[in-house]
Formats: sequence, structure tokens, C-alpha cells
Amino acid sequence: MSFIKSELKGAVFLITLNRPEKFNSVTRELALQLQDALDKAGADERVRAIYISGEGKAFCAGQDLAEAMDGSAELIEKAVREQYNPIIQRIRRIEKPIVCGVNGIAAGAGANIALACDIVVAGKSASFVQAFSKIGLIPDSAGTFFLPRLIGLQRASALMMLGDKIGATEAMQMGMIYQVFADEVLQMEGMKIADALSVMPTIGIGLTKRLLNESLFNTLDKQLEAEMKMQAEAAGSLDFKEGVKAFLEKRKPVFHGK
Repeated sequence: MSFIKSELKGAVFLITLNRPEKFNSVTRELALQLQDALDKAGADERVRAIYISGEGKAFCAGQDLAEAMDGSAELIEKAVREQYNPIIQRIRRIEKPIVCGVNGIAAGAGANIALACDIVVAGKSASFVQAFSKIGLIPDSAGTFFLPRLIGLQRASALMMLGDKIGATEAMQMGMIYQVFADEVLQMEGMKIADALSVMPTIGIGLTKRLLNESLFNTLDKQLEAEMKMQAEAAGSLDFKEGVKAFLEKRKPVFHGK
């Protein structure tokens, strides 16, 4: 059974979590299918942006607890190692922009998968909850890595320990996500962002993403060195030449992601 829907729309690879009757909660099969979809998007030269969303009334309610009920500590560790960690690693390592459109609840690992994406938008009725403490677990899927960097240690600590539910508007105000749209236009507006990214200079954007990843642990001097090297790499792209030429000719550039 397919728990992930995927299709190429122009230069945007659309990935949709597809267990709407279970609020797109994650099973092993869904996680592995999501990894496969990300691999395809990363490897396909036609793809210049990725858009992730959820089918139905929720983005993702986190781990399907029915599947985890009988899990020993060893099985839980295996699930994190084989299911969740590879998803986050793919999202961050694919050097193409990834936009996430959060519809409805994003809980537990579902929230953290969303927050690992490059640009996160949400419907007005969407909400985010670090639900792990409610069942005696700790935040995984890089939640303890990204959330403090997005909203600060105090807020991240409180949200993770108390398990408070945060609405989309509050999430935007605290810097957790980029933008909020009315529910009925969320996917259209989210895809507009992905479409805009898909016609931009993909190499430069990919290198920007690599630099942002490195900035999370680099010193200032190391980051300056990395910027210098990647600026030179970006300057060797055909899109840079097109951008300069279009500027001088006073026209809109046509980038090809090369």
C-alpha cells in the first residue's frame, strides 16, 4: 500500500503523506516510502524544489502508537535510527529547497520533520505540539537540535517539557515557521513559494542551504572561509553568468539550475 503520494509538477516534486484516516501518523512503511520519495526528488535533475504536505485534516500526528505499543527499548532505538533519522538527514542534505505546508496538527516527529524543512508555512488552524513528554519519551527527529535554534532555549524547553500545543499564528510570531495562510489557500500559497524557488538558481540555493547547515556548528572564521569557497563555486555556475547578463541587459533572468 502506498502511504506517500508523489508527483512532478513543473520543476516541483510534490510529496504528500497519505494516511488521512490516521492523521498521517508514521508507520515504518510510511517512513521508508518517504525516504524513497526524497531520494527520487534529490536524484532527479528535473526537480529544482520539493513541497511536502499531508493529505486530509492533518499534516502528521507523529508516530503511530499502535505500531509502537509493544516496542522494546531496542525496537524504539531501531525505529529512530532506521526511520526518523534518515528522513531528517535527507531533508537537510538534499541541496534543493524544501517547502513544507502544514495543514492541521503537526505533533511529535511530525512537527520536527516539518521544522527540518527550509521554509515552513501553515494553515491558520494548524498547530504544533512536542507531544513526547506526554508518553514519557524525549523529542527526536532533530527536535532538540532545530527548535532551540528557531525559538530560543527557554521557549523550546517549555514546549518540549510541557507539551503545549502552539497555534500557527503564535508559531509564526515566535519564529518557528515562516508564514500563515487561510486554510483554504494554504496549499496553493505553499506551492507558489515552491514554484518561485524552482525557477531560481538552484546551485546557488543549494550552496546556501549547505552553508546554513554548516553555520549551525561553525566558528565565524570557518564560516567566512566556507562562504568564500562556495561563492567561488556559485560563480562558476551557468546561472550566475545568466544572472549577470540579464542584469546588464535589463531583463528577467532565465535560470536552468546549472
